[in-house]
Amino acid sequence: MARFTNLGDLIEHDRDPGKVAVVDLGGEDAPREFTYLELDGMASGVARSLAKPGLARGDRIAILAANRAEYLAAYFGAMRAGLVAVPVNFKFPRQIIHFIVQDAGAKLIFCDLPRRADCPPDLPVVCFGDEGAESFDAFFDPGAFDPIVPEPREPAMFLYTSGSTGTPKGVVLSHQSHIWVAETRLAPGLDRHRYLIAAPLYHMNALALSLLACAAHATNVLLPQFTARAYIEAIERYRTTWLTAVPPMIAMMLREQDLLASTDLSSVEFIRMGSAPVSASLMEAIHRALPQAAVTNAYGTTEAGPVVFGPHPKGLPQPETSVGYPHPKVVLRLVDGDNRNAAQGVLEMKCPAMMNGYYNRPDVEPPFTADGFYVTGDVFRRDQDGFHYFVGRTDDMFVSGGENIYPAEVERMLERHPDIAQAAVVPIDDDIKGQKPVAFVIPKPGHTPSEDEVKTFALANAPAYQHPRFVWFVEELPLASTNKVDRVALHRQAEERLAKGE
Repeated sequence: MARFTNLGDLIEHDRDPGKVAVVDLGGEDAPREFTYLELDGMASGVARSLAKPGLARGDRIAILAANRAEYLAAYFGAMRAGLVAVPVNFKFPRQIIHFIVQDAGAKLIFCDLPRRADCPPDLPVVCFGDEGAESFDAFFDPGAFDPIVPEPREPAMFLYTSGSTGTPKGVVLSHQSHIWVAETRLAPGLDRHRYLIAAPLYHMNALALSLLACAAHATNVLLPQFTARAYIEAIERYRTTWLTAVPPMIAMMLREQDLLASTDLSSVEFIRMGSAPVSASLMEAIHRALPQAAVTNAYGTTEAGPVVFGPHPKGLPQPETSVGYPHPKVVLRLVDGDNRNAAQGVLEMKCPAMMNGYYNRPDVEPPFTADGFYVTGDVFRRDQDGFHYFVGRTDDMFVSGGENIYPAEVERMLERHPDIAQAAVVPIDDDIKGQKPVAFVIPKPGHTPSEDEVKTFALANAPAYQHPRFVWFVEELPLASTNKVDRVALHRQAEERLAKGE
């Protein structure tokens, strides 16, 4: 039997109401601390206001703001009232923000002051940090509220995909889907942790962990957005024990060598990275900087949640570049053509966290098989012990001279070079091969590899067709709004460099 019934009501009232639920490092007067009693009261106050005449069950409520306590209150409150929370990526251009809000059919939008001008002009607004008629304080109605009991598969939230290669799609997720995620991840002792969340709350990586922290009665430390130095300083100041991030965030943190050397990071016990591949060289760098921390290379999707892999049932140690062994509550398979039990193929999975579908997108073929599996579009390989390894995205894969190339596979190979901290590979057009790989490389501090050295290393450690035909050394890689490497921007940079003869 489920421990919770409404995704917006994961706070257990028989536990210490005075415990700090959120340390808010954003807002107008940071830092601020909110107890579980205060967070629960804010969420109920939002629900009371949203339940007044004018809105109907199932209506969508958009949230356009950086991470802060009121964000969580609005998110929880909307779901408690039987409405659908729609976190919106505030890093999108204004026209895409307007598209998402319109596509979702949002009836009201919560925002913060920096994002007020990005709100559609014809929509009611509640503005965090503002004063007057639009303020959160003016909207909020203090008092108790009994959360609605959702119907099976009743939508709780829409999460829009990044849209870097097309129109963003609204992923429809039910109350039951992510209650299952939270309850599956719960374990004794999680309440003692302090989770540092700097990834944006419009992204599954951060949102799922904040839900888990509330269900576990732990403490969320919220950064409004990621910067490497603020991240490091927050670890020391608030003695955070659990970090969640995408790999580029951790890579950027590790480049702040002077600050790392003068900062006490000994509180960190766990680092969970997901949403992008983790290289062996990044793992080694993390272990050097945080030798006491256990590091998990995780995998999940917006469409089917973060519970996919876990520890080996025989207790075998997880290889560091593996994402783990199939979770016992998830059914998955690797598919290569007609072979549904391939050693390498596209991951298909089935679990209670799967989305209802894409909202308002009859033009998009649902990514489900006839027997009910979600087709992830991610290629994995499986070793003899059952551990799985991410190979690449099917939509990132390109063909060079008849050979399939997955950029992530080439990147992991390049990052084994002793002088390379991070690499990103994209294809460029070629008259003979069709396409061929090029690489953007961040050297390790104090190291200066040459282009020929990198190419020689690649030829010695991978098939010749994978070696990058051009190597460009850069200080940083462009990040998309999800803090993953922005491959579209890199492809554009590659074309510009080639046009200039670089």
